[in-house]
Amino acid sequence: MRATRRVIEVNGKAANVFGLVQPDGRHGIVADADQRFHVQLVNELDEHTLVHWHGLTPPSDQDGVPELSQPSLKAGSDYEYDFVLARPGTNWMHSHVGLQEQQLLAAPLIVRNPADAARDEQEVVVLLHDFTFRDPAAILAGLSGGMGDMGGMAGMDHSAMESGSMAEMQPHLNDIEFDAYLANDRTLGDPETVRVEAGGRVRLRIINAASSTNFWLDLGALSGELIAVDGHAVTPLAGSRFPLAIAQRADIRLQLPPGAGGYPILAVREGDTARTGIILATAGAAVARIPDHAEMPTGALDLALERRLTAADDSFAGPAARPVRRHVLELTGSMMGFTWGFNGRRFGEDTPLAVRAGERVEIRLVNRTDMSHPIHLHGHPFQVVAIDDLALGGAMRDTVLVPVGGSVTIAFAADNPGHWAFHCHNLYHMAAGMMTSVRYEG
Repeated sequence: MRATRRVIEVNGKAANVFGLVQPDGRHGIVADADQRFHVQLVNELDEHTLVHWHGLTPPSDQDGVPELSQPSLKAGSDYEYDFVLARPGTNWMHSHVGLQEQQLLAAPLIVRNPADAARDEQEVVVLLHDFTFRDPAAILAGLSGGMGDMGGMAGMDHSAMESGSMAEMQPHLNDIEFDAYLANDRTLGDPETVRVEAGGRVRLRIINAASSTNFWLDLGALSGELIAVDGHAVTPLAGSRFPLAIAQRADIRLQLPPGAGGYPILAVREGDTARTGIILATAGAAVARIPDHAEMPTGALDLALERRLTAADDSFAGPAARPVRRHVLELTGSMMGFTWGFNGRRFGEDTPLAVRAGERVEIRLVNRTDMSHPIHLHGHPFQVVAIDDLALGGAMRDTVLVPVGGSVTIAFAADNPGHWAFHCHNLYHMAAGMMTSVRYEG
């Protein structure tokens, strides 16, 4: 697989971006569970890079985080990855070097369950991005300079941060104004149209690969069943609107109506009208143009759905016989100066979270900031076991949204020794310090 440069068209303009491309030109990887993941990553860029296999559980030294797990790859060099794909699921891969992820150095990584091959079901993968023609480093510099992005600070109330009162804090939804929002590299001005069978069944695998944007998924006239999140099966939940935070994935099963038709599958930016998406269309169906803005803005993502999710496989119960290790992490920082961290410390000044193999580890995440944060743990799936101190047997995930003023407790089995990144998946928040690590003792 090549980390390389490519050109796409965004709103009629050529855009030079990165990509993760197979020798035959395919973008991303599809493999089967329980098989070896044997991939040679070749860096064709003129700068260092390294790829993280988001959702997989490789050995620590193949996790793709510079210096934490392995050195970055110099221009022109390559690295051979080789480990077993432990479980099926909708995953993705992306750079963990600088701000390359914002430049679209990301791709789907689908691990199929061989048992699903017998299903009469069409798979459709949708990779969502936020896109800018600007230099991401300049965006970060502007944010760090305290000026905010153009339009990104509109309506923000700093009084809560100054007073320190969580009760008074007003949520701030978006840091950055982007030029476009993409679904499989395309906008709604020229969306991908996927041909489907009238009355057929479709499995959507939707990946939020955006760097700084949460979305609401909108199925329009269709109703679907949410059957998996972050690659892990859940007890199916019916609906036509689902939240999808940065780095999360949603598998949604659709039963299409009989007869010809076109069906937009849309992703609308949190707190905004901007949207992107694809079109499912039967042969011969008329496909109407979909505006790239909805009529009404969406609200903030919340955890109403999260509270209803239950893991379909309860094999992770965090066995009671295990020793329990508990950590509390406060999510800290603000848009003022754009400094973020855990427990008041930026990455590099932080203290890694100590665990020992064989433990059940619980981490309580408490958000003391005016923004929600999608928190991602490398190398381990975790279960959401409490929201705002209400215990539950929630979904298995690898990324969970912690809303403004809220808390979420996650639990995982310490069964993959090494040194693992644990961070906010808003790329700019991570770059500004909201990252720590989990380190095995002994």
